[in-house]
Amino acid sequence: MRREIHKWYSPAMYKEMEIAVYGHYGFALLMFPTAGADFLEYERFQMIDSLRPFIDAGKIKVFSVNSFFNDSWLNKSIYPPHKAIRHGQWNHYIESEVVPFIYSHCNGHVPIVTTGASVGAYLAANIYFRNPFTFRGAIPMSGIYDIKYYSGGFYDDTCYFNSPTDFLPNMTDERTLDEMRKNMGIVLASGQGSFEDPGATVHLSNILRSKGIPHYLELWGHDMPHDWSTWRDMLPYFIGNRF
Repeated sequence: MRREIHKWYSPAMYKEMEIAVYGHYGFALLMFPTAGADFLEYERFQMIDSLRPFIDAGKIKVFSVNSFFNDSWLNKSIYPPHKAIRHGQWNHYIESEVVPFIYSHCNGHVPIVTTGASVGAYLAANIYFRNPFTFRGAIPMSGIYDIKYYSGGFYDDTCYFNSPTDFLPNMTDERTLDEMRKNMGIVLASGQGSFEDPGATVHLSNILRSKGIPHYLELWGHDMPHDWSTWRDMLPYFIGNRF
């Protein structure tokens, strides 16, 4: 399996940002880390190993990016409005820097599917629903999709447009909704074991259903906790059976 580490100074984030790349071919699987973790988290917790058959077969090429939560919602030294601004800067980094990097690395405009667990699930869903013309599918696992859960109750326009359970119900642009309806696929997944919140996943599923957006709702058993053991089982299954 080919493994590369890239980094550059990000004009959007005002600091150096790293990204790990695994594989040689396939659609791009863009992975977002949990909470304040880094771009190698999925490798450390053996998620990359669990995906290796699909990577080696050329079905997927994995791109794992750095988090920004330590600089924003987890940063107790700045005011909430500045945390929201930092979130907006990170969105810009993904869309204006990471996406072109993926296209360049893949020698073309390959489909990009977003994924992540826990906080990474929120990020994967949020960036996809914000821009389904660039991102062609999403596999969020064990997420909560209301920004107020992370913002401590702070709320402004930036928060609204980064809170899928808020902006999706009000979305009326049929062109954008149609794009979601015909994309590669959406899998909303959660376990029902310790520290999971399957109700958050069901709530997002109900919103998508109300908009006529096809998706898979995957609620796994009460023996599936909010932990890596669950996600290492889930993601390979979805790549193999849903995409």
